[in-house]
Amino acid sequence: MPRLSLARFFTHLLHTPLATRRAFPASVQEHIRQEIADGEKTHRGEIRFVVEGDWPLGDLLAGKDIRDRALEVFGLARVWDTRENSGLLIYILLCEHRVEVLADRGLHGAVDAGEWEGLCTRLTAAFRQGNFETGSVEAIAFANQLLSRHFPALDDNPNELPDMPIVLR
Repeated sequence: MPRLSLARFFTHLLHTPLATRRAFPASVQEHIRQEIADGEKTHRGEIRFVVEGDWPLGDLLAGKDIRDRALEVFGLARVWDTRENSGLLIYILLCEHRVEVLADRGLHGAVDAGEWEGLCTRLTAAFRQGNFETGSVEAIAFANQLLSRHFPALDDNPNELPDMPIVLR
């Protein structure tokens, strides 16, 4: 089990729900929703965008890492629940400015892992500069571009998952 550093402990402890709401107010959430909805018309992927402000102390003490939590959220948000297993989760741990992207098995081989890593790097850099709206919308636009190229829409292209982002804590 990894040790919990004091810096990480205080990063989570000092993060407030107000800070999360300031970074992702309703207007930003709507902009993200619109970018997801517009992009999903061009591909068969289903994007879920989830922001979690911070974690409970128990998760930190248990040594949970961002990938473990992203996998939990993947299931809780039912990202796997699509006809072609074409769900994509963009998970953000806001207080640490960390991002994890998880692609369901239908997308897994279609897009190179390095491209998803590039999305994470760009989004993390934007967050560190305080550019939450621009960074998020550009990351979703980039994901839409990748999915359009590698997993284009067909005549029957239902919207299987909600487009509205999920903002926790």
